[in-house]
Amino acid sequence: MIHSQIRLRRRAGCAAAFVSLALASSASFAQQSPALDRVSIWLGGYSANTDTTIGASDKSGQLNGDFNLEKDLGFSDRKNVPRARLDFLIGDSQGFSLDYYSVNRMRSKTLSSGISYAGNDYSASATVKGKLDFDFGSAAYRWWFGQGNDVFGLGLGGAYYRVHAGISGEASVNGQSVGQVSSSSEESAWAPMLQLGWRHAFNDQWRMYLDAAGVKKNGGPLNGHIYNAALGVEWFPWKNVGFGAEYGYSRIELHQRKRNYNANLDMKLDGPSLFVRFRF
Repeated sequence: MIHSQIRLRRRAGCAAAFVSLALASSASFAQQSPALDRVSIWLGGYSANTDTTIGASDKSGQLNGDFNLEKDLGFSDRKNVPRARLDFLIGDSQGFSLDYYSVNRMRSKTLSSGISYAGNDYSASATVKGKLDFDFGSAAYRWWFGQGNDVFGLGLGGAYYRVHAGISGEASVNGQSVGQVSSSSEESAWAPMLQLGWRHAFNDQWRMYLDAAGVKKNGGPLNGHIYNAALGVEWFPWKNVGFGAEYGYSRIELHQRKRNYNANLDMKLDGPSLFVRFRF
């Protein structure tokens, strides 16, 4: 009888130890990584080097003309763009990521050489005005994998983008002046998006990250693809407030179908971003 009680106590003790170890291991496994924040707010700007070509072709596929905003219309090749992000976790390894930026540019110039767009010819010495507005916003649900100071992320979501591009001025068709004309295109669309990410925490103050994302849409009035990549560091001299710096690259190729012609946008953005960071 005594030996039976001893055996029962030993078994109970082993079971309790096993349960405690399992709970501790489970808690350790589910623990939020120091490379992630419960809520993360990014407010800052993107100093982007730009290279932008706008073109148009008729329905037969023959190119009617294109022009480069920086080379042909004298747009500055550097544009400061405001940018905002919001990341928050649901649990310890899943959450949402939101991002938004807008590139708005406009300039008037007297041409030194002729350009063509949408069937209209703008000769040398003509004064023209070019305009480009591009808005990009995204929302994705992200899963983070890994433990400790390194995590890897996968995100699935959607991106919204809007393009308004055009040119106006004195033009001619087949050598005949047609006076003041303007050609513009404006369209917006939603498209599926895939995100990949990596986060590393050196300590509580310093962290590093790498992000990549792709958007692709076939069909519809506005289709094409958008690719983004960024490498950055974060520094938190205070517990909840810090700074972020990253270098990013974006490639945007979009095609818009209009009644009489198709419009094309080919834009590259690259440069540094600076953020004020809030974490909770």
